[in-house]
Amino acid sequence: MYPFNVRVYGLLVNDRNEVLISDEQEYGMRFTKFPGGGLEAGEGLIDGLKREFLEECNAAIEVISHFYTTDFYVKSAFNDSQVISVYYSVKNREKLNLNFKNLVFDFDGEGEVLQSFRWVKLTNLANEDFLFPTDRHVAKLLTGNI
Repeated sequence: MYPFNVRVYGLLVNDRNEVLISDEQEYGMRFTKFPGGGLEAGEGLIDGLKREFLEECNAAIEVISHFYTTDFYVKSAFNDSQVISVYYSVKNREKLNLNFKNLVFDFDGEGEVLQSFRWVKLTNLANEDFLFPTDRHVAKLLTGNI
């Protein structure tokens, strides 16, 4: 039994009013989400978010402020747990050294687990771009469509 699955995500907006999003392929699924992921045992939210950004983006971040915490029921797409997601506004502490893409799911290489990153203008961000319900809700909050 998996009672709760706590996840933490960073909303990184650059000086061109674009937000960083991650296209991923894992567990036989393709999905778009904000950078971040699950907490490890004994880890706090901010430490977990910093670890996730180092793992996914090879980038040190600074957490600016809390943005949103899930306030409705979400069942995990991968098991029977209830997902609780926490989103923070963040900024990078150094220039991001990533190969940014312009197309959705434009992965380099092949394999079971793939990831690529894109900048999306906040004015072009749509909740339909995201698979998971909490990311969709956050996209609406970011664009002022709630």
